[in-house]
Amino acid sequence: MINNVSDLVNNMTPDIYKQLKRVVELGKWPTGEKMSKEQSALCLQAVIAYEENNLLPENRTGYIAPKKHTHCGSTKGEVVLEGNVVSDEAQPLTFK
Repeated sequence: MINNVSDLVNNMTPDIYKQLKRVVELGKWPTGEKMSKEQSALCLQAVIAYEENNLLPENRTGYIAPKKHTHCGSTKGEVVLEGNVVSDEAQPLTFK
């Protein structure tokens, strides 16, 4: 028995996911009946929750691939701040 959205998503098959995704894309049920805004929102939430649990980020709805950040005038991932060369890699914060 399904008691909440988590149970629904955990029990959703790939076929049901594909059908729900298609229903949301078209805005209507397989019978041709138009979806209400509430139905569309709930189905989209279920699709997104399924993707979060079962797909790699690059395969999820709305995924935008990150672009490598380049800094003006920098070379090889280095940043020049106030005359100092700073690595593009994460640095620990230090307070003076």
